[in-house]
Amino acid sequence: MTTLVTKGIKISVETSFEGTFFKNYKMHFAFGYRIRIENQSKDAVQLTSRHWKILDALNDVEILDGEGVIGKKPVIKPGESHTYSSGCLLTSPIGAMKGYYNMVNFDNGQKFQVFIPLFKLSAPFALN
Repeated sequence: MTTLVTKGIKISVETSFEGTFFKNYKMHFAFGYRIRIENQSKDAVQLTSRHWKILDALNDVEILDGEGVIGKKPVIKPGESHTYSSGCLLTSPIGAMKGYYNMVNFDNGQKFQVFIPLFKLSAPFALN
């Protein structure tokens, strides 16, 4: 598990290899990830958007921006957490992801970023 705390918001990431399949005549490697966002601060916060940098060993870096996470913009009160699962496809058995969440502090209206630590994506057979 990879973990990082930014401004009292703890991000923990677990990854999994989901398998391979062909798409558009190319082999793809499917990875899943589970993210837990834990509010260790004293203020309620809301996640409004996300920014991802996806690193694929065989391709250029892909940048993805979007609203919320999996269709939600969760409000996380102090001492509470929000967990979600998602995934990505790579054309290589090895890659990585990192990024940040844009958040709003409900108590003072201040916007801030919470960094998502770099986490590796690797098919078990690629490590031998």
